[in-house]
Amino acid sequence: MTGGRAVVRALAAHGVTQAFGIPGTHNLEIYRHLDAYGIAHLNPRHEQGAGYAADAYARVTGCPGVALTTTGPALLNIAAAVGQAYSDSVPLLVVSPGMPLRHPRQSTGLLHEMRSQTDALRAVAAVSHRVSTVAEIGAAVARAFTLFRTGRPRPVHIEVPLDLLTAAEAPGPVRLAPPCVTVGADVGPVAEAAETLRTAQRPALVLGGGARAAAPECRALAEQLGALVVTTANGKGIVPETHPLSLGVSLHSPAVQRRLAEDCDAVLAVGTELAESDVWTAEPLALGGPLIRADIDPAQMYGVLPADVALVGEARETVRALIEEIRALIEEAGSERDTSAATRTAAALRAERDAETAERDARWLPYLRVLREVLDPDAVLTSDSAQCCYYGAIPHLPLGPEGRYLHPTGFGTLGYALPAAIGAKAADPGRQVVALSGDGGLQFSVQELATAVQTRLPLPVVVFDNGGYGEIRDEMVARGDRPVAVDLPPSGVPPVDLPALARAYGGHGVRAATAAELADALGKALTTPGPTVITVPEEPTR
Repeated sequence: MTGGRAVVRALAAHGVTQAFGIPGTHNLEIYRHLDAYGIAHLNPRHEQGAGYAADAYARVTGCPGVALTTTGPALLNIAAAVGQAYSDSVPLLVVSPGMPLRHPRQSTGLLHEMRSQTDALRAVAAVSHRVSTVAEIGAAVARAFTLFRTGRPRPVHIEVPLDLLTAAEAPGPVRLAPPCVTVGADVGPVAEAAETLRTAQRPALVLGGGARAAAPECRALAEQLGALVVTTANGKGIVPETHPLSLGVSLHSPAVQRRLAEDCDAVLAVGTELAESDVWTAEPLALGGPLIRADIDPAQMYGVLPADVALVGEARETVRALIEEIRALIEEAGSERDTSAATRTAAALRAERDAETAERDARWLPYLRVLREVLDPDAVLTSDSAQCCYYGAIPHLPLGPEGRYLHPTGFGTLGYALPAAIGAKAADPGRQVVALSGDGGLQFSVQELATAVQTRLPLPVVVFDNGGYGEIRDEMVARGDRPVAVDLPPSGVPPVDLPALARAYGGHGVRAATAAELADALGKALTTPGPTVITVPEEPTR
């Protein structure tokens, strides 16, 4: 069996049915076998787009996303997406060819040659593994899937020397990642955490992306304790953001930070780093009581905020154990907790939180209300590193656990929204998917409109156009600097007609200057095959 066939056989054995990538001279032996093993393929127009699409596919399905690249520049093109997947704990598998087995260390000018692909990917992925035999390929893929299932999921790169891809060797038996036992935290720390939370008068839950599999349990625990619920961007909607105890994505709010620092006497953080990208400041979050951390990653217990009580294990099993232990303690004490004060506190905090940014965020609110009214509750929204997303949709567009909001947190890449929406649509073609972006971010990956056209699936792309890189422009002005290189296009040059560009690719494009126009355009776009770019001007001149 050739190495290329061994790669595809191993992927199919692990249930892979969809891959993303671009064929090149060196990876054709992999592409040759995809159809025979039942693996569908979608080819974005840039490898970074393939990585973002595979990333979103993984987030929506819960299964690893698979991206195929060729050597050299193609692999480096996907590196930004690998870095984003690492930051957001996404199981992304990138498979590429590499230089031949006996290729000399000294450069010979071979096509796409670089000094070390594995060194380059090892800097952004959890693992970069170069195989040396066809038989090793199955084990390498099985190892990747084991890593995805048994710890904090992060991207893996497998390199197959290009001569090995076409070499016929004994492939060995099919290697499968072993079934994994779900394990919660040790009973001792669970009992300590349960007692701390039960005796706390004003507890709070902070939920990150690692808590998503435990959504029902997190809601039940919040209601059991009468605890305020705050999420990170990756944890958005784990507890319905319309729930009376929910503060939504608001760790960045000064009012919420003050409450956690001055009033909350115990905080349980589940599946979150509590990092700068969560609290929007380089200063660690201050807490008024002990911090209980529940995480699959033991390293988080010594992170930015070390745990006072460390619960290392799967989120669902750990939170279930906490609920049972707290229930037993409550029954032993013979009194239920009164949660009415917590709901009043949450209502007051929501009002205070919204007042902090009312002037800045008012421009997006009418459009966000349209999104909520028009879209199904389980719609998927993909996001970019754009003001309309992190100031607008993340804090102000309410979601529940049935919906999903996919945002490039931490690494903070631009150009994520459109290719991610394509990946999400590939994962669930019957589900509504909408991309939210700014005009600057969209143009990092605007060529993926061509990919969206070829899928023939409805895909609204809502673009808030502020004429450039609005956040960086605002930062320059705040520093007292003259804005430089942030206007798109520069003064005197006609702006890009994004709706016309979408039509040039074979899609559709309209402008929506009011919320009512957005509602009309969005309703049509959800039933029109192919992408529809809907631009919302944020400045009168644009």
